[in-house]
Amino acid sequence: MDKPLQGVKVLELGTLIAGPFCTRILAEFGADVIKVESPDGGDPLRQWRKLHEGTSLWWAVQARNKRSLTANLKHPDGLAVVRRLAAEADIVVENFRPGVLDRLGLGWEALSAANPGLVMVRLSGFGQTGPYKDRPGFGAIGESMGGLRYITGFPDRPPVRTGISIGDSIAALWAAIGALMALRHREVNGGAGQVVDVALYEAVFAMMESMVPEFDLFGFVRERTGNIMPGITPSNTHTTRDGRHVIIGGNGDAIFLRLMQAIGRPDLAGDPTLASNAGRDARAAELYAAIDAWCTAHDGDAVLAALEAAQVPASSVFSVADMFRDAQFLARGMIESANLADGTPLRVPGIVPRLNGTPGTTAWLGPTLGEHTDAILADLGYTPAAVTALRENGAI
Repeated sequence: MDKPLQGVKVLELGTLIAGPFCTRILAEFGADVIKVESPDGGDPLRQWRKLHEGTSLWWAVQARNKRSLTANLKHPDGLAVVRRLAAEADIVVENFRPGVLDRLGLGWEALSAANPGLVMVRLSGFGQTGPYKDRPGFGAIGESMGGLRYITGFPDRPPVRTGISIGDSIAALWAAIGALMALRHREVNGGAGQVVDVALYEAVFAMMESMVPEFDLFGFVRERTGNIMPGITPSNTHTTRDGRHVIIGGNGDAIFLRLMQAIGRPDLAGDPTLASNAGRDARAAELYAAIDAWCTAHDGDAVLAALEAAQVPASSVFSVADMFRDAQFLARGMIESANLADGTPLRVPGIVPRLNGTPGTTAWLGPTLGEHTDAILADLGYTPAAVTALRENGAI
């Protein structure tokens, strides 16, 4: 079956999270992604977190469907290989600090001169312009400067992070969206290639909902509020009698009525001052106390069953172990079965989003370092003897 990005050639120049996650999305939907890695160990992500036979399991997912080519960017012949690849690419994705690729002759001006239709996606901490552009910036910095860390956690404690590198991942999503918009402009509207400039702090900042207009008009600064969001009531985390944490969202007017009936509080359901969100928010402490009292009197399964029957949005807080046995995850293929290169079975995340006509697939898991170097160079016209020479002189 054809994939939506079949025929799109992508060159990945980057490491770790943001850039490689962007290209992973493209690869899952059919793009031919060539990942350029240093011959000296490759992407550091190969060694991050839990390892199997010396290679990260995260790598198996982050680099799935990509082809790995080794090229020494400090060697002129290695740079020549990358330039030839860029000349044939539709998209180049890079997440070096601004200026690094330009000094290597791989910047936008050089690559677009040879390939006017090129779309170049550039991910960095602070973008390609501005007074901070030369600063190093990881996802944690983007989360902090973009506003996410400030509002995450409890008011009486320091800000906290989420349990994943969310800033990098958000930036990767914007990068993929930008790449596809630029590609459409080129192919449908007859436009030229262009730069997609994604700054990590801006990627996070773009998710901050009503923060900017609320501050501008009212001088309001959103603060940390723990598990609740003032102004949207009731919506909170509650603990059941058997110690399970359950999220309950009863903030819709009709949903609130059903929730109060389900927890045995028809008096609150019939209270006209609670009919709107503003009224409920003014009595948030009272409402949360009532829901807490009901949850602590029942086990988690009973709580969830009662809320499902009442059509109130609710869920226990899932661990990955819960996901592995959950009927919804399994029914929608969100836990895929695959095999590592040595034959070891491995379950990996399913692919998002779901396209019913041209869905994404896992063709193979993350490749070994330089696994596709010879084949890629042969496609570029290098002879076997030339490839051997490149390898012997340290260019690949």
